[in-house]
Amino acid sequence: MATGVCGTEPLVFRLHEGAPELVREVLLERGWEEFEEQQQEEGDWNLYWRAAAFRNSDYENIKPWQRLNHHPKTVGITRKDWLARNLRRMRGTFGSALYNFSPTAFNLPNDYVRFLEEYSKHRLANGNQGAYWICKPVDLSRGRGIFIFEDIKDLVYDCPVIVQKYISNPLLISGYKFDLRIYVCVKSFSPLTIYMYQEGLVRFATEKFNLGALNNLYSHLTNTSINKFGPFYSTDKEYIGEGCKWTLSKFRCFLQSLRINELLLWQKINNIVTLTLLTIAPSIPSSPNCIELFGFDILIDENFKPWLLEVNYSPALSMDCSADVTVKKGLINDLIDLLNYTEIDHLRQRGYLRQKYRRPCYLGSQILQARTPPVLLLPKCLCKTSTCEKCQGQSYLCSRGGSPDSCGTAQRPPEYCSDENLNCALQLNLGSSLKPATHYCHKKTHSPHSQKPKLVERSRPYDLESENEDGSCVSSPGMVKENSKRKSGSFAKLPPIHGHKYKPPVYPWDYKVQNTGVPPSRVGDFILTFPFNEVTLRASQKKLNIKMAVQEVYKLTSQLIASGRHKGKRRKEEISRSLGGEDKLESLLWGPRNPPSLSDCCLKT
Repeated sequence: MATGVCGTEPLVFRLHEGAPELVREVLLERGWEEFEEQQQEEGDWNLYWRAAAFRNSDYENIKPWQRLNHHPKTVGITRKDWLARNLRRMRGTFGSALYNFSPTAFNLPNDYVRFLEEYSKHRLANGNQGAYWICKPVDLSRGRGIFIFEDIKDLVYDCPVIVQKYISNPLLISGYKFDLRIYVCVKSFSPLTIYMYQEGLVRFATEKFNLGALNNLYSHLTNTSINKFGPFYSTDKEYIGEGCKWTLSKFRCFLQSLRINELLLWQKINNIVTLTLLTIAPSIPSSPNCIELFGFDILIDENFKPWLLEVNYSPALSMDCSADVTVKKGLINDLIDLLNYTEIDHLRQRGYLRQKYRRPCYLGSQILQARTPPVLLLPKCLCKTSTCEKCQGQSYLCSRGGSPDSCGTAQRPPEYCSDENLNCALQLNLGSSLKPATHYCHKKTHSPHSQKPKLVERSRPYDLESENEDGSCVSSPGMVKENSKRKSGSFAKLPPIHGHKYKPPVYPWDYKVQNTGVPPSRVGDFILTFPFNEVTLRASQKKLNIKMAVQEVYKLTSQLIASGRHKGKRRKEEISRSLGGEDKLESLLWGPRNPPSLSDCCLKT
């Protein structure tokens, strides 16, 4: 539940314009409150959800109690031309034996000469009969601008496009083409942590597959945004039923009726997801408290080989049919559980201040902010009663582990009491790196030789403001004192124009808690798919070892293939050794209705 300590502090979510209504509905049901921009402070929220990408400043200023629903710089796989380019690079590095799950693709107009060579070569090899190609705009979604062609004279485009070899032999159900929408959550890119959702969607075309009618989008495209306007959308189609969607659970029942190696098919899809994310993982900057939900579109051909069509950024969460309700509502609930909110996150800034996280308010003085370490001024109500009485009501700096008595201020007047307490606490908190302020002042005396200004060292509080636990700012006594002594005709010293830029406060992150340890193998219906053994866990720590990760993916797939050939004769100890020895990870195989452990899968006949 969202209620916090003593049930008084609910978590707060913030939705940007265009965010799915389903997210608001689920969070309100869980007891969250929606962020009110006019009534609450800028950082007083726990989750910020946007359909579009965040700005760089949003990642730089994120606080420990906050989460964002996007990682930075994932465009490397979510934009069609970048995905094709990155997969081509990985294929050249690791070979086509692993990276053979994406159709041949060309980015036009840049690759037009290469495409023309491939087109001509294929046409000559097949007796002047060409292959089928599909053309997609690189930056559009929901099936917009897509067309299929066989003759190059039909290739007409007015924007950057990607041309892929069209898979002309898809697996059909009652004559209808379909693809799978697989939901993938990347909890972290450093270390790389991937979860795949057990439930998903099967999206159908609403007219039967026919290569003789390439212009019929209702026969060749499976996008719901297109097919829901088709003439046969509401028709009760043979075996498919009304609409154009199944759940992945219903598709599992269909696979079981075909008597195929279902485990190997699921693992191949798992490999596609992992190997695709490995193409961009090293280039994604570390972004604590971010999470990403991708939508992988997978097509299965008649030979039961899965193909990656594209990766969707901010997959659609609209509710068009009963299958959407079944899948997407549970998806968002389990995604929220993956965010790992703690009790202190409910208190937001106040909770972290109580854990001795301190930050100064922004005063506008950039030089002062850049050079002065952060301190916190606390009012007398938060100090000890005896100490406040000695200071006669003046606010002073509350130091960690120190008291004003230790500074020898019990017999001083109030103004000096607060001054010396400040410097004393600074010394206690910051050590010898910060010295008391020293400046010139005129001191009256009866000596005739005392006309030059004398260097006097006195404890002078720094002009800082800070926040109380309730979020209010408190001025130091020295600031009030200096401001009251200024004459009306005097000029205030302004900071230099070319001073240091203000940098937002940085909260200390506990990387040991966030980036180490073994992630849970299952959270709701999310199954951990990477890392899946001790070797991949080590490979994902610190700097990602892509070569080691790719080798382990290949080794696991080989084990699943070999388990079927050897009819289960291999002993469990051999399987455990080949998967990485005695693992701390209780790895499960994503895909089947009740996910078995990986070691058990390799023993199945």
